[in-house]
Amino acid sequence: MHMKRFLKFAHTLGAVGLMGAAACLLVLLRFLPDPSALAEYAQMRAGMAAVSKWVFMPSLTLTLLAGLLSMAATKGFQDAGWVLIKLATGVLVFEMGLVGVDGPMGKEAALAAEALKGNAGAGKLGASLGSEATTLWLLMGVSVANVALGVWRPRLLRRQRG
Repeated sequence: MHMKRFLKFAHTLGAVGLMGAAACLLVLLRFLPDPSALAEYAQMRAGMAAVSKWVFMPSLTLTLLAGLLSMAATKGFQDAGWVLIKLATGVLVFEMGLVGVDGPMGKEAALAAEALKGNAGAGKLGASLGSEATTLWLLMGVSVANVALGVWRPRLLRRQRG
């Protein structure tokens, strides 16, 4: 019983960190200086990459792993349709996080640092802003839906054994 509570706590803690980091990144994207202000842009992008690497991705990983372990440890979850929906959306959120958030944040920070050194064209900077924001908003929406599924646990798609 203690393991189930620990997994629930870890899953919730991860979700809080994930959504908090996503909200933080959305705010930072909103106040991101224009790439023409290269020093400020590079500094902000380095901070955003750090939030993604040290808060967003660990929280996302914790949420997914704790959720998967909860599904394995709790017999009642194995037949619940809402859990299968959370599994599918959890994998989707993980992929969005890797491909649509963490990857572009790191690449843009590295590109800005290189441009600041004079090694790369600053003209390439800022190209991913729209897709980063869209991905973060989608991720927030799916995360809110996952929280709602976990709280209200609707009786959906209950599989019959036998």
